[in-house]
Amino acid sequence: MSRIKTITNDIANDEQAKLFANIQSSLGGVPNLLRVFANSPDALKAFQGFHHIASHGSLDAATRERIALAFAQKNQCGYCLAAHTVVGRKRGLNTDEINANRQGDSQDAKAAVAVKFALKLAEQTGGVSDDEVQEMYDAGFTDADIVEVVMHVSINLLTNILSKVSQVDIDFPKVDLNQAA
Repeated sequence: MSRIKTITNDIANDEQAKLFANIQSSLGGVPNLLRVFANSPDALKAFQGFHHIASHGSLDAATRERIALAFAQKNQCGYCLAAHTVVGRKRGLNTDEINANRQGDSQDAKAAVAVKFALKLAEQTGGVSDDEVQEMYDAGFTDADIVEVVMHVSINLLTNILSKVSQVDIDFPKVDLNQAA
């Protein structure tokens, strides 16, 4: 049971209900983590804004999911691992790729650079070396891509932390943090 209230449709105020209706129309449902965010409608709106920006940028959807899977595993976030396993499969990631992502890697050479860079950003709180930035350029990433990787790091840290603090009920098929996908 969630330690922070999960706002259900029957207790949602008008503002929360409108936010849920928009989420429902775009996703087909309202994930429990977003219902936790809804305790602060402003926080939910901010998250939606960051998520919109991050999902419409230059990074491809599969690489975004690879980063999310790496962070969910690294941060031991069961909710996020379950959610991004589902979304990753929809983005074309197979079991071997998901397992590589969970280990901080990728079977795709270019994506592997981005996943490793993202993890380094978090480990070093942005204090990456010139060589690490150059590796991104050498792999074919642009300045915009690097900014977006930073954005994905922040979004994934946010969701991992809120999920763990709230202990939100997982509403996706559960994935064992200690076993391969």
